[in-house]
Amino acid sequence: MCVGTMMVLVGGVFGAQIAPMASMSTLPLAMMIVGLALGVLPITRLMQHVGRRPVFMALAIIASLVCLFAALCVYQRHFWGFTLSSFCLGITSAGFQQIRFAAMEAVVPEKMAKAASTVLLGGLVAAFLGPQLVSLGTLVSHIDFVGAFVLMAVLLVVCSVLFRLTLNTHVPRQAHLGSGRNLLSIARQPEFVLAVSASVVGYALMSFIMTATPMHMHVMEHHSLQHTSWVIQSHIFAMFFPSLFSGWLISKIGVRRIIGLGVVAYLITIVVGLSGSHLINYWLALVLLGIGWNFLFVGGTVLLTQTYRADEKFKVQGLNEMLVFGCQALAALSAGIMLSLLGWQGLLLTSLFLLSYLLVLLLFQRLPRPLQIKQEFL
Repeated sequence: MCVGTMMVLVGGVFGAQIAPMASMSTLPLAMMIVGLALGVLPITRLMQHVGRRPVFMALAIIASLVCLFAALCVYQRHFWGFTLSSFCLGITSAGFQQIRFAAMEAVVPEKMAKAASTVLLGGLVAAFLGPQLVSLGTLVSHIDFVGAFVLMAVLLVVCSVLFRLTLNTHVPRQAHLGSGRNLLSIARQPEFVLAVSASVVGYALMSFIMTATPMHMHVMEHHSLQHTSWVIQSHIFAMFFPSLFSGWLISKIGVRRIIGLGVVAYLITIVVGLSGSHLINYWLALVLLGIGWNFLFVGGTVLLTQTYRADEKFKVQGLNEMLVFGCQALAALSAGIMLSLLGWQGLLLTSLFLLSYLLVLLLFQRLPRPLQIKQEFL
């Protein structure tokens, strides 16, 4: 998770420093998300054949090498090389996103929500450690951001060793690929529509607003890099802190209501962001954005497990991840352009369209609550 949290800060700030034009300043971070979206299907298919553990280990080593390449590109101030390395880091991150599904598969149905939220608690460490690597990196190199990628490469080597300790969860073999319902039948389920929509809207809006924040805050409004880093760290902390209780909360009030709370948090985010460009506005808006993301993403992930059977899980998970991160990539790619064309307030107002869709879906769709996950879907 530190890869993503570090790139939120480095991608936006360093991109703004060396981009050929202002509208391309968020391109490195956006291309990381594009890589994530494109890497989902081949990586989930690979896990289906060889299991999760060897894929996790290989991806950590590859990501470590990519970080060293990124450090070289930063040293040479090569924008397109840095963008390529961001894209490759996105591909490896597509595999790491599968950790939450691996955790859910390893527990009894009653603990699946807790397993998903517990895994996301790793983001609490990443919220501080990822951006902090930028500061610690000065001990390695006096050139901004070079040392951060070197330290990240070391952490990824450690991760590859730790993945050896994980269980290689059972995966269906090629013989079972044709079994189960087709994706169209699965996608027609109301639960599937809400699950995917919650994750898509949550990730897309979070990426849309968060990607634009460092550029608007630091480059346009001239807040210090320290204040910008603090806002991003607080946002990432807020993304994962609710995981301490979001799994428990789902079991008490139901997945539909937790998604509704996420929508409310996003609406307040937009109101606070429109209220001004002071430090407190950025901080409070990004904290609420993180909380809303957690409720929507955990709620969508848990609800998704109720829509498929064992022989369908990889194709359904792959479709969900492709839609989620594909829309996130589009949001990240458009953030810099929308910020340049419409400004900060216009960007926030544009976000209301996606929220309106999810709000309408919630109001007109009735699901049983609290959520009960059935054994047949494991």
